[in-house]
Amino acid sequence: MKKVILCMAAVALSGLLVHARNDAAAEQLGWKLGSQAYTFRALSFFETVDKLHELGIKYVEMYPGQALKPGVKAKTGPTMTEAETADMQAKLQAAGVKVVSFGVAPIPDKTETEARRRFAWGKKLGIETFVTETVPTPMLDKLSQEYGIKIALHNHPKTWPSEQVLTACAGLSKNVGSCSDTGHWKRAGHVPVEQLKKLEGRIIELHFKDVAADGKGKGGYTDRPWGTGEGNVKAMLAELKRQGFKGHFQIEYEHGTVPELMRDLPLCIEYFDKEAAELAK
Repeated sequence: MKKVILCMAAVALSGLLVHARNDAAAEQLGWKLGSQAYTFRALSFFETVDKLHELGIKYVEMYPGQALKPGVKAKTGPTMTEAETADMQAKLQAAGVKVVSFGVAPIPDKTETEARRRFAWGKKLGIETFVTETVPTPMLDKLSQEYGIKIALHNHPKTWPSEQVLTACAGLSKNVGSCSDTGHWKRAGHVPVEQLKKLEGRIIELHFKDVAADGKGKGGYTDRPWGTGEGNVKAMLAELKRQGFKGHFQIEYEHGTVPELMRDLPLCIEYFDKEAAELAK
């Protein structure tokens, strides 16, 4: 009877991991593929973690305000109670998923006391990067180094162009840099690979996307499976390899139902792993 139960459990667990991955080459390059939880904003954070586990994704960027889990009022972010945080961490550990970044969210910067409170919260959760549009200051840079949490400036179509990121980072440590959103660069009329070149040495993480103009999606562009849009993903990955970039790539879709996402994201993952295998040779 015990053997039967174990077999049934194994079958159940295997059904959860729908998309087996071989990410050895990506990890060899120092490339860690995750997802912005916003991709699954129609779901709770717990449900998002389940989907990432199914996809074979081990890293997630948490954003503020997502329902923590079905049937509760709690939201993700610094307002979570200790009990809610412990519940979330248990869920993540069980799924083999790690929260590595938080954003896009302001970093309190009026006083060092309130800024320090945010960094202490991030360190407790094991967060490696705050993704933000808050202008970095020497005080925030100091706390970034003290707590081991990087500050990544995120570009929306009309904010934080590459030149502005570089200007803001001047005189600050390498803990401060860019969260490069490749889809928003296209929406802003830029060539993504050229923006990556400009930011060499300051790229901390990426909201990695491939988009195509259709006049319908956000800014007239809709997310596409990687390698099928107009972002030239192959060239972007080659450029990041040339730079020796090591860090997190967060898949982020601005549109799509959950079934559509579960159709497209495996294609993005497959493309990424295949290109990483070629680049790692």
